[in-house]
Amino acid sequence: MAVTQAHMAEQDALLLGRSTFEAFRSYWPMQNDDTTGITDHLNRVQKYVLSTTLHDPGWEPTAVLRDLDEVQALRDQPGRLGVTGSISVAQQLVAADLVDEYRLFVYPVLVRAGAGVLASARCLDLDLVEATQFPSGVTLLRYNRRR
Repeated sequence: MAVTQAHMAEQDALLLGRSTFEAFRSYWPMQNDDTTGITDHLNRVQKYVLSTTLHDPGWEPTAVLRDLDEVQALRDQPGRLGVTGSISVAQQLVAADLVDEYRLFVYPVLVRAGAGVLASARCLDLDLVEATQFPSGVTLLRYNRRR
């Protein structure tokens, strides 16, 4: 939980896809006994939703972005934008070369199907800046993009 709290503290804003946003919106605002800080963070942080179909987010503070050009404009502003879940958004960001840092949680499970976040990536030139293994066997790998 300390790692999650540290990651949240570093975020100035959060970018989500519509499905993840709607799942978060249906759950997190109603949590009253959350001692992890996730509820407070998600209710407070500026949220952006990449969607062509969402019109009224219904959870403030939230703004809807219609395309990757709007994400690029947001990325060019000061601050740190995090992405959680939202595999399709992550894939689009990777394909458009809009990711500066990758924080990958690697679980000790092999899955033969499903979409990977790096499925659309060309060759990425990365520098490993952190490798942390947790007692569960999960490993956090944090890479910065070489530019």
